[in-house]
Amino acid sequence: MAKANIYVGLEIGTSKICVVVGEVRGDGAVKILGVGQAPSRGIRKGEIVDYETAQTCLHDALLRAEDRSDVMINNVYLAITGSHVESLNNRGGINIPDDQNEITEEDLEEVKEIARDVPIPQQNVFLHSIIRHYYVDGQEKVVNPVGMLGKKLDADYHIVHGIRTRIQNTIRCVREIPLEVEDVVFSGIASAQVVLNKEDKKRGAVVLDIGGGTSDYVVYADGAISQSGCIAIGGDHITNDISLVMKIPLSKAERLKVEEGNVTLDPADEGKIIRLEDDPHFAGREVDRGLLNQVIHFRAREIFEFLRKKLEKCGERDRIGAGLFLTGGCSRLKGLHDLAEEILEMPVHRASVTSMSGTTATFENPIYSTPMGLVRYAQILDSERPKKSTFAKIGKKIGGIFGGSG
Repeated sequence: MAKANIYVGLEIGTSKICVVVGEVRGDGAVKILGVGQAPSRGIRKGEIVDYETAQTCLHDALLRAEDRSDVMINNVYLAITGSHVESLNNRGGINIPDDQNEITEEDLEEVKEIARDVPIPQQNVFLHSIIRHYYVDGQEKVVNPVGMLGKKLDADYHIVHGIRTRIQNTIRCVREIPLEVEDVVFSGIASAQVVLNKEDKKRGAVVLDIGGGTSDYVVYADGAISQSGCIAIGGDHITNDISLVMKIPLSKAERLKVEEGNVTLDPADEGKIIRLEDDPHFAGREVDRGLLNQVIHFRAREIFEFLRKKLEKCGERDRIGAGLFLTGGCSRLKGLHDLAEEILEMPVHRASVTSMSGTTATFENPIYSTPMGLVRYAQILDSERPKKSTFAKIGKKIGGIFGGSG
């Protein structure tokens, strides 16, 4: 019987730092052994702005994960987010020599290199190059062209890249704990690994992970990833808006958002009063429920309208048969699903993880989608490594990020 492997997913988010320890058993089943979480400090919009403070929070989350899983953690798969993360699709092709009967492994490697050889900004580095489809003499969606007869071979790749120094800073923060970073993964791609199944991807689906500082999205069409990116708006922006408009502390604004807020604009709420109790540091206040919901509504609308423009620009909104899958901490806002359906004009689902075992509360809470997705990503990467994984790396990714020096 094949031995079990343990993988650890680490998300350094704007609101929280989360460590998930998962065990992949010999039959491929995944069991979550433990989760460690700590509030984030020193993080802004998913990126580190205060090294020492962020490391203290990370250390707290790590100790909790080790205690709950009874596992000594040395290696992690690290999520990367931030508005600097971008993506593109690129297609490259080769002609098969006339004296050759069939497509070989060497042809496949050559066309992969050509398809992945795209110019990106000088300050950027590759995060992912993911095969979408192969084409043989124009025949679409070939899974494995090796051994087929053909004169023209094309490969279509989805490529994700981001600013080198920003990614380096996150990796170094983790390394100094010290932890070894096995791989870096765009947060949206990680979440999609546990939120979507094969049928969802085939029908066409969007995953939107609304976190504290950013909202990551990934689009699948015809079974393959077609678009991904990061919207620089998250739940903290809503909290900040409430704080400014209502003239209340951020802590009170966050609680008001979560406990009383609603994305839906209901005229019946106008003039209704919510009373905030006083405490030693707060004099107490009355706020208008209708105004609160307006503040939440317009910031949430901004996220969905941005996503709609992205889908329309690439002509993909009509290819999303399965709909939108909402996850992330802010996805629990009341009325959010209705607003998403109104703006995007597609089915909207509350994302859930059903393909793992362990503490039920973990799967029911959307804040864990990314770190749990990292565990699934690690499992896929390991299982497909001998076959040159679909999550193909360009050289040694971590070494490449540090320019071969680190």
